[in-house]
Amino acid sequence: MRQSFASWATKPSIEVKDSVADMVFDLVAKKLISIEPIESRELRKNFEEFFQGMLCFPIYFPGTSFYKCMQGRRNVHKRLAGLLQERLSKPRKKHDDLVDLLVEELQSEKPVIDATFAIDVLAALLFASFSTISATLTIGLKLLTDNPIVVEALKEEHEEILKERGDKNSRFTWEEYKSLAFTTQVINEINRMSNIAPGIFRKTLTDVQVNGYTIPAGWLVMISPMAVHLNPKLFEDPLKFDPWRWMTHDQTKRNLQQRNFMPFGGGLRLCLGAEFSKPFMSLFLHVLVTKYRWIKIKGEEVLRVAEIIVPQGYHVQFIPITE
Repeated sequence: MRQSFASWATKPSIEVKDSVADMVFDLVAKKLISIEPIESRELRKNFEEFFQGMLCFPIYFPGTSFYKCMQGRRNVHKRLAGLLQERLSKPRKKHDDLVDLLVEELQSEKPVIDATFAIDVLAALLFASFSTISATLTIGLKLLTDNPIVVEALKEEHEEILKERGDKNSRFTWEEYKSLAFTTQVINEINRMSNIAPGIFRKTLTDVQVNGYTIPAGWLVMISPMAVHLNPKLFEDPLKFDPWRWMTHDQTKRNLQQRNFMPFGGGLRLCLGAEFSKPFMSLFLHVLVTKYRWIKIKGEEVLRVAEIIVPQGYHVQFIPITE
């Protein structure tokens, strides 16, 4: 992450979403399937084509969004299938990544998965790693830019960490991460307002009664996090970026907010990515406010559909803070 920030700071400006997506995908591709950035960037292009056509009208004809989506999916599947086959042919050669574990399971006496499932797992984890967190951090950076008082409070908390270190250039530690009370509230508020996941799906196992209505067993239910997170009955002044709302001493209000906060879903199906994204965002904010200042170059227009989007991209210039 420090390397990425240093690289961004050498440029007149960067588009935040694409740049963060590259950073995240390079990291995760290295850890999951052991490929280097040059190759991972090409793979991410295919994922991007797949993502752009996920919610389009399904007309499979060259030139349509759906056609590009399916081509992207096919290319991803072909690349991962080839990688898995290569590893299966040389099982003794280890790379210390997730594919090693999948190969080990596939070649066990009684495997609980098959090759198709293994490929789907790799594709899902790679896709989920960059598509949501890059969009969330883009909206987060815009919200911080528009609310300098929050940035100052963040700086105060993170500079306190630097004061406690013997070496100011040492690595960010787990203990430091766990101590970040205000940063956690900022991340909560960014997640509440960005609503990157447009919907959460659940299937009713029995008839369910909701406000006088019956949802029959077997129905698919879609919950909209945006409808919940922007409900003024649950979150006071919901369009205001206010991290301090999460630090209220009103226990009733606190319980109401926490009970209705669902950026990662909830229950047994809570998103596994929650415990990846929160430390990642904390580290991003730590490097951002302790090492850099930034200037918005372009990105005024903001639209809210199922999520907040910046149609023309959010462009900023990063400037290193000199001692």
